[in-house]
Amino acid sequence: MTAIDEAQVGDVMQHGVLTCQSETPVTTAARMMAEHRVHSIVVSDLDGVSERAWGIVTDVDVVRVALEDADQRTVGAIAGTELVTVAPEDPLEAAVRLMVEHDVTHVLVESGGRPIAVVSTLDVAELLAS
Repeated sequence: MTAIDEAQVGDVMQHGVLTCQSETPVTTAARMMAEHRVHSIVVSDLDGVSERAWGIVTDVDVVRVALEDADQRTVGAIAGTELVTVAPEDPLEAAVRLMVEHDVTHVLVESGGRPIAVVSTLDVAELLAS
């Protein structure tokens, strides 16, 4: 049995979520990632109507447009990483399986219909290393 088998998402999640609006310029999002030393930002209002329509933009999404006119692009236009969600009480093993199945490096943790945290592959690696 490994530490992952025994853990819940809440045991490793990084509390708090860095967010931006869909019209935020990619360069601003890149600056936010660098300043806060994070690899992803939750994008709100992707459909322009409902608050619930979140997405996620990752450093990989930003790099994909780095050689293009990144200063002319918005995060809403490049948020290509699939948003996968879990709950704090979910088994960590289930979250890891979702990361692998969906080929993503981050999952959004929701509680009460609101984003409250992020779990990344680095969080899983830290648990394995302990």
